[in-house]
Amino acid sequence: MAPLAFLIVLVVVAAWPIAAYNGLIALKNQTLNAFKQIDVQLKRRHDLIPNLVNAVRGAMDFEKSTLEAVIQARNQAVKVNATGPEGIKQISRAENVLSSALQRLMVVVEQYPQLRATGNIGQLQEELTSTENKVAFARQLYNDTATQYNTKQQQFPTSLVAGLAKAQPADLWEIEDQGEKAVPQVDLSLKPKT
Repeated sequence: MAPLAFLIVLVVVAAWPIAAYNGLIALKNQTLNAFKQIDVQLKRRHDLIPNLVNAVRGAMDFEKSTLEAVIQARNQAVKVNATGPEGIKQISRAENVLSSALQRLMVVVEQYPQLRATGNIGQLQEELTSTENKVAFARQLYNDTATQYNTKQQQFPTSLVAGLAKAQPADLWEIEDQGEKAVPQVDLSLKPKT
């Protein structure tokens, strides 16, 4: 009976590091995949922006600074040459600047009823809004997956094989723009503004 118990303990001791290693590799690949999903949505976003800018350009001659800010932010975001989860902070910074510029453009477009009435402007706005939602969902999936991966690396006893799996903590996608972090103020009282 003792040799059988020893054999079982030996199998468990040998199998656990393999399972822990494979689990870390699986999470590492899921994190990379989640990052690539963000990349796919950002590509779509980058492709839509020139169409939107060209569609509103003629009607917004005196709003050139807003359009130029969007174009410049888009070009900077496209130029970011960071890849993989290790480049997330660099990509995040560029995309946050682009998001801010796009928000300013959307506010300006809302001030022009004749632009909003144009079918292609409305369609582009709708596609961009849909893409922004997809980007947000992809970022959330990435952060969830990266958090699982980071947690698994730090948990004992999996942390013992993290070095063998070449596991490195994945940076999370963070909002750096304080304007995006601010809580909107909503006043539902029917009191007139003074």
